[in-house]
Amino acid sequence: MAQGMKRLGTPIAALLGVVLIALIATSWLINRDALRKAVEAQIRDVTGLELSVAGNIDISVLPASYISFHDVGLKGGGTSDPALHVDVLTANLRLLPLLLQRFEIADLTLLRPHIHVSLKPDGDSNWTPFIQTIARTMKPGADNQVSFSEIRVQDGVLDYEDVATNATEKLEDIDLSLAWPSISRSFAATGQFDWRGERVDGSISFADFVAALSGDRSGLKARIASAPLKLAFDGSVANRTSPMMEGTLTIDSPSLRNALRWTGQPQPGSGGLGRFALKARANVVGASIALTNVNLELDGNTAEGVITYANNGRQTLQATLAADALDLTPYISTFRLLASGARDWNRQLFDLNGLSSTDLDMRLSAARLTVGPSKLGRTAIGANLRNGTLALSVGEAQVYGGIAKGSFGISRADTVADIKAQLQFTDVDLQACASELFGVNKLSGRGNINVSLAASGSSPFGMVQSLDGTATVTGHDGAIAGFNAEQLLKRLERRPLSGGGNFRNGSTPYDNLTIAVKFADGIATAEDIRVEGPAAKITLTGTASVPTREYDMKGVASLNTTSGFKLPFMVQGPWDDPLIFPDPEALIRQSPAASPFLDLLKQRITGGKGQAPEGSPTAENAKEGAKSN
Repeated sequence: MAQGMKRLGTPIAALLGVVLIALIATSWLINRDALRKAVEAQIRDVTGLELSVAGNIDISVLPASYISFHDVGLKGGGTSDPALHVDVLTANLRLLPLLLQRFEIADLTLLRPHIHVSLKPDGDSNWTPFIQTIARTMKPGADNQVSFSEIRVQDGVLDYEDVATNATEKLEDIDLSLAWPSISRSFAATGQFDWRGERVDGSISFADFVAALSGDRSGLKARIASAPLKLAFDGSVANRTSPMMEGTLTIDSPSLRNALRWTGQPQPGSGGLGRFALKARANVVGASIALTNVNLELDGNTAEGVITYANNGRQTLQATLAADALDLTPYISTFRLLASGARDWNRQLFDLNGLSSTDLDMRLSAARLTVGPSKLGRTAIGANLRNGTLALSVGEAQVYGGIAKGSFGISRADTVADIKAQLQFTDVDLQACASELFGVNKLSGRGNINVSLAASGSSPFGMVQSLDGTATVTGHDGAIAGFNAEQLLKRLERRPLSGGGNFRNGSTPYDNLTIAVKFADGIATAEDIRVEGPAAKITLTGTASVPTREYDMKGVASLNTTSGFKLPFMVQGPWDDPLIFPDPEALIRQSPAASPFLDLLKQRITGGKGQAPEGSPTAENAKEGAKSN
């Protein structure tokens, strides 16, 4: 065996020696000028770009075979500015053709390239000739068909500009590897780059690269992964008259708000937009995207439906979504009507920027809906945002044990919001409805509420100062908490000056309740307020200030008895804890003993005019009252 190895090793060593000698001879005999011209010609034939070398040219045969151009500019035909500038462009050469004095590029390495892409208003770019040349040279049967196995980009920079919109973008620290289809028809590129302060991993592959370059249909797979956003597309692409893509789109983000901020998109409102995931069948035509079979997850909410998006100078979003359960609390959590921990209205200015960036047309339905403390049953909501005006409509919602319908509109004028609301609640629980909507927790029963309001202002406090409109409430079979009208009236009927005792305990039941209020500049005026109960009846007049959230009202309570005892009373103080007390003068007049003294006191105050003569009924009553005292 040893003898055989020696006999085999001798010719192998001889062959290696011959190859080494050939390489050394080649390095001495190589025509460096011809090599440079051949490499430049191959690059021009493949890419359609002309080389402009301003620096040195390094050529090596051993130990590696390559040619390096320093300070290189590459530009397309008819353009003055280079589309690509490279600090060092290295072409690695195929070894066997080199031994035969044929110069063929194996792969290219671009060190610190600066790529400039300029999109023209007609849709073409400064790279269009480059793409057309590649498509032509790579077609089967093309003359002088030449290709590279790989192109590597190290520490590159890409500048993009859209001449029509003046939009610019910049990608930095680009490290890419492009698997060039020298044999197969497929093309793949993988690598990393920095965009807007985030490191992005990306990959893209075409099943038929020649078809894709020619605008014909080709399979496409694309992946983008970064901290704010992950995106994947698996489908097909074509570009005959405009770019077209069709396939499965998947997007995932730990925070949609951060992803929108990173991509430069507007962020509506200031609440919610956290965890986000989307999977859908996508159809892209130009700047329009149609998503079907949508499965959407946002802030723990899951919905299905269809979505379309277009960006033709102004962004437009249309969607029809259905969900089993939705929680809209995160989107209103930062909006507070009242100041935190106080009875005053919130004076923080509205953020209205989200009303001017995107047009929205959305239809949303849910079997269960949560909005803050409110729990709604089956609900259908429509939202339309156009030219800074937002219109919300509720077709029908099961809420507070009844049905709600209505509309809500917001329009923007500089920093001022104009709001109009029309709401109808039918057969609802008045206690839950009045407490959550108006902050009034003294009312119970069932009934109907109709509200038509309009206001304008830059904050909640500013809006309530300009509040105009009407509100009506009709209720039945309920009660008003805070006092028991029947017990108080009966006690005061027997002993008017005995005191009301604890006047703020108990409740007054009613059979029918009617409230009609008119708002003007933040002041609510009672037009018709009646409470009709089994034992007592109450009517109210006066006003309530919405900005200060205080009552200033007068009323009359009467017993449903043969005596018909009536007692005027007053309601004053804050909405959530008002003072309710009887009219002192009315109590005095109800007392046979004290009433004459009231008349005498009034006469003294008026200077003694009209003093009752001796023997008159008033004087006699005064004497009897004095004796009894």
